[in-house]
Amino acid sequence: MSARRGLRFLRNRWRVVARLAAWSVLETGQTFLTGYAPARALDEGFLAGRAGIGLAWLGVAGLGVLAGAFGTARVHTAVADLVEPLRDGLVTGVVARGVREGDRTALSGLTQQAEIARDASAGLLMVSRSFVFTAAGALIGLFSLAPPLLAVVGLPLLAGVALFLVTLRPLARRQEAFLVADEALAERCGTVCPGLRDITAAGAEDRVAADTGRHIDAEQRAAATLARWGVLRVAALTIGGELPIVLLLVTAPWLLGLGVTPGALVGALSYVTQSLLPALRHLVHGLGTSGSRLVVVLRRLVRDDGVASATPTGQLRRPADDPPGVPALTLKSATFAYGPAAAPVVDGLDLDLRTGAHLAVVGPSGIGKSTLTALVAGVLEPGHGAIRVCGYPVPGAAAAARRVLVPQQAYVHTGTLAENLGHLRPEPVPEPELRAAAEAVGLLPLLDALGGPAATVDPAALSAGERQLIALTRAYLSYAPLVLLDEATCHLDPRAEERAERAFAARPGGTLVVVAHRISSARRADRVLVMDGRTTAYGTHDELLQRSALYRDLVGSWWPVPSQPALALGDPDRVDAVAGPGLAGDGRHVVAHGPVGQVQVPGDLPDGGPLGGQG
Repeated sequence: MSARRGLRFLRNRWRVVARLAAWSVLETGQTFLTGYAPARALDEGFLAGRAGIGLAWLGVAGLGVLAGAFGTARVHTAVADLVEPLRDGLVTGVVARGVREGDRTALSGLTQQAEIARDASAGLLMVSRSFVFTAAGALIGLFSLAPPLLAVVGLPLLAGVALFLVTLRPLARRQEAFLVADEALAERCGTVCPGLRDITAAGAEDRVAADTGRHIDAEQRAAATLARWGVLRVAALTIGGELPIVLLLVTAPWLLGLGVTPGALVGALSYVTQSLLPALRHLVHGLGTSGSRLVVVLRRLVRDDGVASATPTGQLRRPADDPPGVPALTLKSATFAYGPAAAPVVDGLDLDLRTGAHLAVVGPSGIGKSTLTALVAGVLEPGHGAIRVCGYPVPGAAAAARRVLVPQQAYVHTGTLAENLGHLRPEPVPEPELRAAAEAVGLLPLLDALGGPAATVDPAALSAGERQLIALTRAYLSYAPLVLLDEATCHLDPRAEERAERAFAARPGGTLVVVAHRISSARRADRVLVMDGRTTAYGTHDELLQRSALYRDLVGSWWPVPSQPALALGDPDRVDAVAGPGLAGDGRHVVAHGPVGQVQVPGDLPDGGPLGGQG
């Protein structure tokens, strides 16, 4: 997470930050009284023979402790109000990346790394806040007792803190290097241990041992380097927290000669031993250990994948680091099979798709069309060959940032409509851009019927077609130039499907791949890919009618309206696409489960009518 993003996070929660600072002021007061009250109790009370005044000052110190405890309890609440949104944002990002990329590390990020980030950030915030306000209270108290005390204590304290801050960045890098070496060794051991029998049978013990030894040596070197830098933390703590005690004792005669009272000298010792030294120790250990872990974890959880930027109107713009003139999608001898002994579903497929192209993928059911989109999306990995999106290898973070996959089962989560539609954007989508995208895809009537972008969405109350429109608009708003629609319009009527496909095809700089379930989708495409097991055919609709017998059969079997639902009957809304035309009064769209005569009133996605029916 960059410093800019961190500052933006705090700025957006400035009220919580202000509340945290206000309650922390009580801790400053408590620290001030820790040394000032005992000094006055000695000088004005016990040493002057007035025990009552001495006890009164000690009572004031006790009240300061109670006030500090009250403020500390409120501080924990404010810290939680900062840390929990951070954790929620990290979890949201991990889940989104896992869905987009099929990231196998998402589970670790969700269950372990996000919790480490939350705990480390909370600890880091507590120790850094405590040191700042404790040091402020102690330094103010030293100056109030006698200015020379501030010089004796303050100068070594500043030197120790400066030394620690200088070593913080190198220490974080060594910490990360050690974790990387440890992960590499663990991965190597995980590969070697299950294959020990094969290693012995092949006589490769020496080679494997040497390679594993190199990983062990690398981790040992990283650990030794980390330990050497750790010594500087001890030095910083010694200079800043323990050296002032020695200096106060050594310079005591000189200080007394300058008019510093015995009570002030005792108060200064109290400031150092009871406040500054513990606060500095917590800062060094907390920031040096938890801070390093937090930096490492955040680098893994928050990735800058080079996502394409967008103009204010939502038009795509190729990132500056994208190679110019590179095809939007390239497959070179791509082969995939579901198992070592299984026949390939995709077998040696070569394909170059230019930027701005519109491709329809057709073929018999179960032939591998969805498998192809999963390979392009990086959800599956080819056994042989290579796949590239905008020139970047698949799977990979850069390629994943440049494609979006919309599957058959549209995902809508509980929340506002704006949150659903902007799920693939790093920042909230401006409402004019959101409404423009909804208008282009065909969601605008439903958006208005639900109450606008701020309306709360209940996924169970939406029909399958409405969920698909939301998912399509979400993909349209993403910055990904390559869009993969895998039967993503199967619950829309032909007119709504055509509108959505034409909207994606018209995206400036965008490329569209559609797994078609109607002949109209293939007719609209620039090119059609016919999949038939080990063989494929590629060309325009008219070309394939001339030279592909399978394509002619597929065209002949298609109805002008959907002949059957893309999925088995049993939609949770209890509303399904009509199995065929001709049911009286059904509007050719939806019919409720039950006898044919009990027809659902059109309201899901009727021709020319408003959206928003609940089915």
